[in-house]
Order: sequence, then C-alpha cells, then structure tokens
Amino acid sequence: MLDMVGEAVDRLITIEAKNHGMPHGILLPMYLAARKAAGDKPVTMTAAKGLQKALGKGDVVFIMTGAGYEPTMPKGESDGPPGAASLARILYRGLWCVPVFVNETCHADPIIASSEAAGLMVKPFEQARDRHLGAAIENAPEDQSKIKAWIQEIYAKYKPKAVVAAERLGAGKNGLVHTATALPLTGPKSKFQGCIDIGGVMTEANKRGIFTVGIGDHGNELGFGTIWSTVAKVMPKGKDMATVVKSDVVIPAMMSNWGCYGIEACLAYLLKKPQLIHSPEMEKRIVQACLDAGGLEAMYCTTEFLVDGLDGETSMACMQFLSNIVRKNLEPPDAGLTH
Repeated sequence: MLDMVGEAVDRLITIEAKNHGMPHGILLPMYLAARKAAGDKPVTMTAAKGLQKALGKGDVVFIMTGAGYEPTMPKGESDGPPGAASLARILYRGLWCVPVFVNETCHADPIIASSEAAGLMVKPFEQARDRHLGAAIENAPEDQSKIKAWIQEIYAKYKPKAVVAAERLGAGKNGLVHTATALPLTGPKSKFQGCIDIGGVMTEANKRGIFTVGIGDHGNELGFGTIWSTVAKVMPKGKDMATVVKSDVVIPAMMSNWGCYGIEACLAYLLKKPQLIHSPEMEKRIVQACLDAGGLEAMYCTTEFLVDGLDGETSMACMQFLSNIVRKNLEPPDAGLTH
C-alpha cells in the first residue's frame, strides 16, 4: 500500500526555495538517490520506522548537530539546533528514550537553548537517564588528536542504540571538512577557526551496526556518503565538498530542520499521537531561542527571524502543514461526511 503520509512529508520538506546565488535543482536528484538507497520508500518514514525499531524506554540516542564557525558564525547557525531539539523532544516523549546531544563546545549554547524552548531540559546524563528529566549533552574535546579516544569513551559510557546527525558536517575524500561552497573548514588552508571533525561518531555507529540517519541540505553533512556520487555530480565542486561518511538512511531537505520535522511527523503518525508534533508557536520559540543564544541565520549571518534565507514564518507554516498531514491520515474515513 502506498505510504501516503511518508510521500506527503517527503514532498513537503524537499520544496526548493533559494536565491540565485545558491545551487538550484539539487534536492530532487539527491532525494531520488536517497529514496533508492531506502528501497524506494519515503525516506522520512523509513527513518522514523528505523528509530522506532531501534529505540525503547531508557535507550540512548545520539543526536549530532552544529555547523558554522569563526569568524562568520562562531556559535553556529539557526539550521540544525531547532531540528535536533524537536526530534529529541518526540523521541523523549514518544519513545521514552534518552537523547544525548553530541557536538562541539562552540555550538552548545544554541543547542541547549533550542532544546529548552522545546520543553526538553538539558540535564546531567545520570538525571536524564535515571529520572527521565530530559536530554543530556556531550561536548567534544577541542583538540582533534583526542577525538578518537573520546569516541570510544562515549560509546562505552552511553551505549547508544541509534545516531542521528542533522546539519552536522563530515569530511570529504581528502579528509577535510568543507562548507557547502567547498571552502575548507579544516586543514592548513582553512580561513575558519575552531572546526573539529567528529564524524567518527557516526562512522563508529556504522561499524557497530547501530542504526544511523543523516539529514542535510547540500551533501557535506554526515550521512550523505551514502549518495556520494549524486552529490559529487549535482553540487558545484561536489567532488571536493561531498562527505564520504555514510548512514543507513539519508534525508535531503530544503533545510536540515525540516528533515528533522519530517521524521517527527512520521513518528507521531506511527505512534498515533499527533499531539506530539510541536506547534507553529513552539517553532517560533525554538528558532528565536536559537538565534538569541548565538545561532545565526546562515545566509546573511544575522539574528533576524530567518532560517537558511527563509522567513521564520515559513518554518512555522511547515509545522502546520505537517500536523495536518498526520491528523488527516489518522481520522476515520468517514470523518466530516454527512449521511
């Protein structure tokens, strides 16, 4: 049977609305490649089903996010933390698992602010795990040479059952992390400061057979190694900037936040709890909290109510539409009909 919810959600989150300075016509080919990799199934629903299968009460899920560095966006951007927070919220409330945000220290403030605006407190791990008091956070070392050991430590400590990355950048074939325009964020030629490559967190999950999801909008984000050849073909300088880090499910979206919201909607449908989808009003609070905490809008590096060049109200409308998709598909067939 046709997955009407997954199909509708996928279509909504892959609408392309960009100015002429950004690459056009990239989402559809990336989506088709991602869908093929998912067995020709809607990718948001495939991810939601995978997370529902992998996670139970008390299980840990790593949620990775954070893009943007000195000097332009020292604490990151408004695409990523709101989506990660919203996804953490429904995994916490719907599956009763323990979300642990895994990120760099420089991105922590917008992530915490987004999560708390979503009603999900960020607590010490023991409180989050033992008393179900919210999410936890794990900040990576600020020295790249310590990352490998740190990855082993957090797997031993948290024992995650799933890893999700949203707007979390990964290294390309040359071992360097790049921006969407193929500028190096790491390496001796980088003009940015502070980027630590933590993509090994997802690579380790893949090695261990732990379910992984990668969400992004340009192909330099963790997970897009699954469709590397497509990203390399459709993106300018794609062979340089495309990450090689794979995931079980990859979700291309207009913005990474929307990819998270798509999974959120599909989980709400699977759980038959449409009330778990965050409201447009909450979306406004989450994005504004992210901006207030230093997560700048990436197109213009501003604190205006924008995400990836789109008015914040557009993301609010996206949440309203997603909610309607789920609610209508959960109604009885004769709802609203007169006899």
